[in-house]
Amino acid sequence: MNFRDTLDKNPIFDRISQEAATLGVQAYVIGGFVRDLVLGRPSKDIKDIDVVCLGSGIALAEAVGKALHTNVSVFPNFGTAMLKTMLDGQLWEVEFVGARKESYRSDSRKPVVEDGTLEDDQNRRDFTINAMSISLMPATFGELIDPFDGVKDLKRKTIRTPLSPDVTFSDDPLRMMRAIRFASQLNFDIEPDTFDAIVRMSERISIVSRERVTDELNKIILSPTPSYGFKLLYHAGLLERIFPELIALKGVETIEGKGHKDNFYHTLQVLDNVANRTDKSPQLTQNELWLRWAALLHDIAKPATKRFDQRVGWSFHGHEDMGARWVPGIFRTMKLPQNEHMRYVQKLVRLHLRPIALTKEQITDSALRRLLVDAGDDLDGLMALCRADITSKNYEKVQKHLRNFDRVERKLHDLEERDKLRNFQPVITGELIMETFDLPPSREVGELKTLIREAILDGLVPNALDAAFPFLVDEGRKRGLTPAKQVWELSTNQSIGADNEKPV
Repeated sequence: MNFRDTLDKNPIFDRISQEAATLGVQAYVIGGFVRDLVLGRPSKDIKDIDVVCLGSGIALAEAVGKALHTNVSVFPNFGTAMLKTMLDGQLWEVEFVGARKESYRSDSRKPVVEDGTLEDDQNRRDFTINAMSISLMPATFGELIDPFDGVKDLKRKTIRTPLSPDVTFSDDPLRMMRAIRFASQLNFDIEPDTFDAIVRMSERISIVSRERVTDELNKIILSPTPSYGFKLLYHAGLLERIFPELIALKGVETIEGKGHKDNFYHTLQVLDNVANRTDKSPQLTQNELWLRWAALLHDIAKPATKRFDQRVGWSFHGHEDMGARWVPGIFRTMKLPQNEHMRYVQKLVRLHLRPIALTKEQITDSALRRLLVDAGDDLDGLMALCRADITSKNYEKVQKHLRNFDRVERKLHDLEERDKLRNFQPVITGELIMETFDLPPSREVGELKTLIREAILDGLVPNALDAAFPFLVDEGRKRGLTPAKQVWELSTNQSIGADNEKPV
């Protein structure tokens, strides 16, 4: 199999070939770029390629960088170098490394590295489909070198290690996660001996840093059908070691003939539903990973809130609030960011029952207003999660719930168009309340502020200063409060401070 014509279309390969010949070293493209080329997978926005050479990878990188007039980042401790360059409108990231062989101690992932041959370098690769290389030497330019039948494994849709899986996974236990990640991304099977080795060696995942484990987990979450990856993690014994909270969802308990759904498999179905939704709006795509994390965590507190009542059966009251409280801790453990992404997931977990509850009762504008205000700019993500949360083996039941959900969404849209509530803030602020009644910061100020907010959301008072301020004065008087004279005079002249119009 020869890829000369394909490589000829991309000038970066010719440049590497020329500089390698000048230096008198052999150079090969290896790894994921080759795999995707054989598969015919769509090209990414950024071309990420690995080049291995028999000699100094750093020297070759510097020669190519000089020829292309681009800077090279050198990492001497690892014997690698990276260059980034724009060619024909395409951004290329090329990593260069000298061919090497590695050996590992049983208690460490830090290898003892020595110079090696191309065969040594291919032997140390994780899977046969990633061990293929393409020659960049002039005489053999474009020829595929496939010592472990990676092409056959691609055709068979099989993940298999080049050497004994026990050796491969002992050397680098993260490869167990990578095997499952590639299976999930490509919809491949893991070869039986390879999977059995993951089961036997799952305990070694404990020596891998949490950051690297979570990076692979995120890639599984973003795969086309993430439930496949999570089922493999579960059956391999890895999931209980890296995400025990999710394992706790598994199983069905039955008392007096009444059972509940298996919330583990329900969660995976919701995750798949989110992954395969038809709405791919820019706002949701931007939050894709975090929307899927919300799906994964939306019922995470059900085991802790599970109760049985002889009259109604099983309940999980408050699991949405408890789950939201758990989100920061789970993110810390997973080394995920404690920022707006975490808060997005937390909000969706807390609110995920609200839209569904509205489909089961007479919908009031007041309830819709509260949902719009509480969800704010994250309403679209919340609605996508809630749609995904409608699962049942009964197709007609699902369709009935989705039709009810359509009705709620239409009403929300109409109300939003009319009242513009997504970024709602009451015009009556805490500062205005304190100024009006000459009060210090206190519980009474908070109570009045909440009262005004609820009156506006209930539609009793418009969110406009000329209507809301007299309402505030009346409510204050009921509590024995008298407005300051100068504030009252200003209000009756309809000139109450422009300074007070900015909410806090």
